[in-house]
Formats: sequence, structure tokens, C-alpha cells
Amino acid sequence: MSERYSFSLTTFSPSGKLVQIEYALKAVEAGAPSVGIRATNGVVLAVEKKFTSKLIDETTIKKIEPITTSIGMVYSGLSPDYRVLVKQARKSAQAYQMAYGEQISPEQLVVRTAAVMQEYTQSGGVRPFGVSLLIAGWDYDNKRAFLYQCDPSGTYFPWKATALGHNSQNGKSFLEKRYVNFCLIHLLCDIAVVLVVNATSFAYSGPAVSL
Repeated sequence: MSERYSFSLTTFSPSGKLVQIEYALKAVEAGAPSVGIRATNGVVLAVEKKFTSKLIDETTIKKIEPITTSIGMVYSGLSPDYRVLVKQARKSAQAYQMAYGEQISPEQLVVRTAAVMQEYTQSGGVRPFGVSLLIAGWDYDNKRAFLYQCDPSGTYFPWKATALGHNSQNGKSFLEKRYVNFCLIHLLCDIAVVLVVNATSFAYSGPAVSL
């Protein structure tokens, strides 16, 4: 029955689902593991750097991208889709800076990025983005760090700590047991690296984690 609705972006299945979004979430689940952990003085982002060959130039692979001087982004899912959203996020940040004369806050950037992702779930001739994002940053007005997750549906929510991609459920369970409020960044880096390495399964043992 669900196959009748699998090619339509705007038609709900009898169970109330948009099947193309379900497929996009499958792409996220199959993606490289990424982790975000909020500290009192910032946010730790970690992601697997997967190299299938020793011949790949490792210096050209960038998965954690700066959007402004105080906001960064990482993903799990399809890298071409991620590049589009990074470009869009930078445009949004620049437009906000020009309009208001100050840097965009993490929450405002998340709202604008999620709106773009949601639009792609209801427009003709396109498909949902096959990525989930972790957007982290420092809010100077509130004087604290924020960590948000954006999904292909355009849904977004704040986290203290979370994991995306391959083996993400195991990663979240690990974080629930180990996360402690009011930690500093340097104390959480080891936890983030352990999570990504434990979720990683590939042959080449080069530099495996970006922080």
C-alpha cells in the first residue's frame, strides 16, 4: 500500500506519513556518525572522517563547517545536500548581519535553515534533503551555548547532547549515562571521540574523527 505514495512529496499515506521523508531519514541513519555535546563554555562537535582509500587527500575533506565566527554545523547523511544547506545558512547569516548590524543567533539560524528544509518537503520538482544537521553556537545575548538538531522534515529541537547517523541510538544511550551538566569543553572531547569511534566501521585506520 505504501508504494502507491512513495513517489509523491505532498500526499500522505494512510498511516499519516510522507514516505519520501521516511526515505530521507533512512539516508541519515546510514550516514557517518556525528555527535554534539553542549558544555558550559561551548559545544563539542565530532564526526567520522571516512576514507575508503589511502590515496584520498585527507586535507580536502571538511565535515564541520563554520557558518559565522560563533556558529558551526555538522551533518549525517548525503554530503551534496549538506553543501547546499551550508551555503544557504551562510547566506542567511550574511543577510541578517547586513539587515541588523549584528551576528545572527544560533536559534535564528536554525529557524531559517529548518524553514528551507521544510519547504523542500512540499514543493514540486524537488525532494527532501537527505541530511540531519547539528547546529551549534554561542548566543552572546543569553551568554550560553546552544545545540540544535534539524531533520529533513524541517523539525528542529535543542539538545544537551545527541548523536546522528550510524548507530545513533547506541550513541544516545551512551550519552544519557555519561552526560553531566556544567562540564567544560575539554572534558567532553574524549566522550565525543569515543562515541564516534565506537560507531565507526571501515577498513582504513587513518585519522577517523574531526573535532
